Amino acid sequence: MSAVRTSEAGGEQLRLDLSEPEWCQRWGDRRATWRRTSEGGFDPALYRCVPLEAGPARRFVKRHHYSGSWPAVRMAFGMQLRSEEPGPGDPEGGRLVGVLALGVPMSRGVLTRVFPSLEAYRESVELSRLVLLDEVPSNGESWLCAAGFALAARRGVRGVVAYSDPHPHTRVTPLGTEVVMPGHVGHVYAAQDFAYLGRSRPRRLGVLPDGTVLTDRAAMKVRRDESGHLGVERRLQEFGARPRQEGEPGGPWLAEALEAVGASRLEHGGNHVYARSVGPRRTRVAIAPTTLPPPGQRSRS
Repeated sequence: MSAVRTSEAGGEQLRLDLSEPEWCQRWGDRRATWRRTSEGGFDPALYRCVPLEAGPARRFVKRHHYSGSWPAVRMAFGMQLRSEEPGPGDPEGGRLVGVLALGVPMSRGVLTRVFPSLEAYRESVELSRLVLLDEVPSNGESWLCAAGFALAARRGVRGVVAYSDPHPHTRVTPLGTEVVMPGHVGHVYAAQDFAYLGRSRPRRLGVLPDGTVLTDRAAMKVRRDESGHLGVERRLQEFGARPRQEGEPGGPWLAEALEAVGASRLEHGGNHVYARSVGPRRTRVAIAPTTLPPPGQRSRS
């Protein structure tokens, strides 16, 4: 069975919160696709998992993930198809078809609340990106997670926190509004032995015309003239906002810029939160918060 584009699978995926975990997610040129987990067909002998330098990992994620962005990453691992030649700048050993990136969340408390016995950013990290091309057969993401976590454990990682975003993401194109990611509830994490911890706090997000999100942290950089505000301002200017004048207060300029570029506001109810310890069983650590039934099981509990 071929991958299903979001336009075909989106409606069904949006109802997965109370359904069987039938779909696994794939990516291509920042558009989500979906495969049924029952499709199978993944042969681990055809692939290898290797540590990746930031360059190839960043290029792959920015090209294919719907966000088009590269977060603060501590380490990345690549999934290579052994039978094909690597692309320009990619490591030897096969063509890059997937990336797992482990990184640093915006708040240290995200990690210390879940893994209080671990040193945040060194022993505990966030699963920042998991991106597989739509050609990878079903169940490939489980293999990449397992292989990547094993390599991360050799570097001292003992705990991973992961999020899944149930809200759809769209972008404006010349042909109208396009769904690029219809939302998902994280069945891949439940299948990987992650504990489900509920939802993160609700928040309000600014969504730019290309479907990318202007986070509260990025907006705050402009309002307070903090380090990094020039990059945020350039990003808004690319969508048509006027340049900010020297000495002009950031708050009013940001409000005007968001209106000028046609940004929308999303009342986000919070992401689904998952966590698991990694490494040899004798070194596994406890997860502090109370665990709950995963979203796909709640109607049957």
